[in-house]
Order: sequence, then structure tokens, then C-alpha cells
Amino acid sequence: MPGHTISGSSIAGVLLAGLAVSTAFAAAESNGPDFAPDPGTGWISYGPEFIPIPGRPHPVVADPVHPFVPNAVEILSGQPNAKVSENSTFPVSDVTNPILQPWVRDQLSKLNAQVLSGNPFYSKHSSCWPMGVPAFLLYPVVPVYFIQSPREVVMIWRGDHMVRRVYMNAPHPAHVTPSWYGDSVGHYEGDTLVVDTIGLTTRTFVDEFRTPHTEQLHVTERFRMIEGGKTLEVNLHVEDPGAFTTPWDAKQRYRRVSAGQIEEAACAENNANYFHENYEAIPEAERPDF
Repeated sequence: MPGHTISGSSIAGVLLAGLAVSTAFAAAESNGPDFAPDPGTGWISYGPEFIPIPGRPHPVVADPVHPFVPNAVEILSGQPNAKVSENSTFPVSDVTNPILQPWVRDQLSKLNAQVLSGNPFYSKHSSCWPMGVPAFLLYPVVPVYFIQSPREVVMIWRGDHMVRRVYMNAPHPAHVTPSWYGDSVGHYEGDTLVVDTIGLTTRTFVDEFRTPHTEQLHVTERFRMIEGGKTLEVNLHVEDPGAFTTPWDAKQRYRRVSAGQIEEAACAENNANYFHENYEAIPEAERPDF
């Protein structure tokens, strides 16, 4: 109509409201958990490292001599008036972890030497690259939103609208072409969403330390709300005999936030290297995909 416009944020709000209703119906129909009871519910990760589980083979963690302090550690804590850390550090991994195959240990050792020589690397997502799985669980600072339907669960990290799709009650295809987030299938077990992922491209890493993997990587995640729905806990099981000497387990946790509707965020359009840091080039499509 003349003199009237509809903003993108208004359209997004209407769409999310509808999706929240469908999510609630889907959760009720499946008797599974409802991770998004309203369009403003999001989940912010506790930090950029997986949480080891005592007594089990554990993920790569920071070298105890060189603790990893991300520049958003205070923000991730959820404390009021949190600010960016002034004592942040770059990741240096503990290469004594016995889960590492020799070639993986060698690659991490080279990265450690690079960081300690004063030539640090930045996270892949700082240059707008997809993190992959299980590293999707480490996206920081801004929320992950869930959309649940009987056939599909969608996870969206708001920082760059990174999207994972989990196809419910379906098998993996006979042949999977490796991709950024692989092929994920899922089902509910009571109050838990169980997600099984294969087919991950080796262009991704397992974590923020840039632990590499092979195309044999197989990840199982179990999403469950605890503490009265205030916390989302993800139990993680990782297998990759090409990169690790044994399967290993870890956790990630998210705190629940009322973050409002998803805001538009375009990483590549707002990402300039003003200080000539050692960032990777922002990904560009060589040809249109439509």
C-alpha cells in the first residue's frame, strides 16, 4: 500500500512466531523436549572449549602452561555488565593428550609454535567460515536458536546465520558427500534429542585449537535441558580412527536467554581487517548456486 512499508525485522518476527508455534506442536507430538517455547528463546554457549568428562578419554584442551582466555570470557559468563577481556590469549593446545594420532599431534605442535612465536591464528568463524561438527557447539557470545518440526530440527547460530539441519527418524543416505555440517539424523529418547552426524569435510576442524580430522569423523550429540530448563547440556561422543587413537567424550553447556527475535547479521559484509592481522580470507563463491 502507498505510504506503508514492512520491515525485514517485522517479517522475521512474524515468521519466528509461527515457527515457535510449530516447534511447540512438534515437541508435544513427539513427547520430546521443547527447546524453543517462544520465538525469543536462545541458548548461549559457556565457552570455546569442550568440557572434559572425568575418567574418560577427553578432548584436546589448552596447554596448562598457556591457558586459553578468549576475549569474550566475561561475556560468556553471563555476569551483569560483562566486558571484553583485556587479558585474552590465543589457543595453545596440550599435545600430550594420548588420544592424538602422530600426524595430528605434529600439526597441532606446528600451530602451537606459530602462536608462541608471535604469529597467532584466529578462529575460523572470525573470517566467516563454517565451524563444522562438533565445533558448532563452540560458537560464542550470541545465541543458537532451535526450530523443531516432526521431520526436522534446525539449529541457527545468530552470529552469521549458520544453520544445521537434523533430519528426524531417518537413516543416513547410502552415499554422503562431505559437507560443512555433514549429514545429521536424529530422534528423541524421552527428554533428550539424539543427533548422529557423518560426512564432514576435512576443511573443518574439531575445535578452536584447529584439531584436524579425517572423513571418518563420526559425532553423536545428546541435547537435554537441565536445572529446570535454565541450562542446555550436550553430551558429545566422537570417533575418528584416522585422527584419534580412541573414541572420546566431552560436554558443552548453554545458558538460556530471552534474546528476542533473530536479528539479521551478515558476517562477510561487516568484516574488515583494519589492523592487518593474520586473518584468513573471507570465503567467496566462485560461481552462483542458484
